[in-house]
Amino acid sequence: MSAARLARLTAAAFAVSAFAPPTFAQAPAAPPPADTVATRKDVMAVVNKLFDGMHAKDTAVIRSTLHPAVALISAGQRPTGPIIEVDSVTAWLRSIATPRPESLDERIFNEKVQVDGTLASVWVDYSFYIGPKLSHCGVDAFQIAKGLDGWKIIALADTRRRTGCTEVPAKK
Repeated sequence: MSAARLARLTAAAFAVSAFAPPTFAQAPAAPPPADTVATRKDVMAVVNKLFDGMHAKDTAVIRSTLHPAVALISAGQRPTGPIIEVDSVTAWLRSIATPRPESLDERIFNEKVQVDGTLASVWVDYSFYIGPKLSHCGVDAFQIAKGLDGWKIIALADTRRRTGCTEVPAKK
């Protein structure tokens, strides 16, 4: 076979294989979760479990909602300008578990949940109380992903402000 003919056959084989569907020996994976009411409830259950753990100062419960590489970020405003703070999980959990004379209570409302397959986004307004007193408010923005061990928070970003806050009654 001539070199020219071999080159044409190789090019033709490549062209045909480029458009052929891939074949795999594995069984097809289960379809990703749809954006249904049930899926959105499952996602919100993770967020609510996080806040229940925070209220109880139960760092094991909190940690069970977090992916090991979770990002914790606060975006705020100081007199010098905008700031972005990144917190470590260990420092954040320590601050929650630290004994205080008054309880800490982050009350969320106005939840918005979106799901696309194994990725979800939750946006909630919050009002943060120290004891009975409103301290500050803002927005919590969660990125939550579903892995083999269920839905886990992979990123949590928040804003914090002291004006324009909504009074939210405590849960009973």
